[in-house]
Amino acid sequence: MPASGVSAATIADRLCTLGLPARVEEHPRHTSVEAEVPDALSAESWREVLEVVAEADRFGLLATSLNGRTLWAVVRKAVPSTGDVGGPSPQR
Repeated sequence: MPASGVSAATIADRLCTLGLPARVEEHPRHTSVEAEVPDALSAESWREVLEVVAEADRFGLLATSLNGRTLWAVVRKAVPSTGDVGGPSPQR
């Protein structure tokens, strides 16, 4: 399923169901989802988590020795139609 048909909130809800409380942040062009990943996540749980984030436009894992592991996913917002790109235009 393309990400345009998937909401970031749905991804976050599914991650929470899998035991990974997620945060959702709105940005001008996309919505991001982040969740901390525990060290003891089983291989089966990883497969389920990857199925969830695969619905996003982009996803990845940020791992550092200081902050642990953070899973992230991005869902792009709809692109405005050509007539709306520059904002309102003066009527002639």
